[in-house]
Amino acid sequence: MARRICRGAVWVVAVLAGLCASALAGPPFQTDDPEPVEYHHFEMYAFTLSDSTSDGTTLLAPAYEVNWGAAPGLQLHLVVPLVTNIPSDGSKEYGIGDTELGAKYRFVKETKWLPQVGIFPFIELPSGNSDKGLGAGTTWYRLPLWLQKSWGPWTTYGGGGEALVPAAGSKNYPFAGWLVQREINKKLTLGGELFGHGQITPDSDSSTMFDAGGIYEFKDGFDLLFTAGHSVAGQSETYTYLALYWTWGPKDAKGSGGKLAGMLQKMRLR
Repeated sequence: MARRICRGAVWVVAVLAGLCASALAGPPFQTDDPEPVEYHHFEMYAFTLSDSTSDGTTLLAPAYEVNWGAAPGLQLHLVVPLVTNIPSDGSKEYGIGDTELGAKYRFVKETKWLPQVGIFPFIELPSGNSDKGLGAGTTWYRLPLWLQKSWGPWTTYGGGGEALVPAAGSKNYPFAGWLVQREINKKLTLGGELFGHGQITPDSDSSTMFDAGGIYEFKDGFDLLFTAGHSVAGQSETYTYLALYWTWGPKDAKGSGGKLAGMLQKMRLR
């Protein structure tokens, strides 16, 4: 029983490690980007996310994410999930998961020849019950570096870093990902990524996944995000994500209503 609970808590760590966010980058994908929310703008995601291995499934539903452009180039980040832990050899548990706080800072802006570059460290607070496999049971950290470059309707971004997890039965592990996506039309953007992580426990294996998904814009500032994928190397792992996304804030000089609209407008003008 103790081993099952520990595995459940560790997989909550793995799932929550993929929740850092932005609009055209980040959700619905596991790979993140350096693009912060526009100054004084907000983003909100109401989402479900699942991660399945041979040990079972961790499901976040419902879960909520809020991002705020606190300063030019700086985004503050909060995720509060409800978690269902469904182990392969026991009964399921449900409750609040660990709370995620983060700050994304872009220190290099994109130019014609250079990519934009930023960091997105976060801290995971142990608000989930680790005895039920709903959290890590301790505070842990994620320290990534991300890059992004766009050409017309194409955007590519990626990077990686290290997760520092002092939880019992876990270990620090590296992670990395890279994504390519294309604006199909004014409403639809599609993309695919490779994302991998190292051993999360001493007796587990690393995993590399291929995910495909996209963004459909219902109207300016309101979108549907979706993706699904499976491992192509290492241990078997399946990932899914589905969300509704809102963004709002003061209108800029060009009249675009948020990060997503502004990025799409810039991409079409190139």
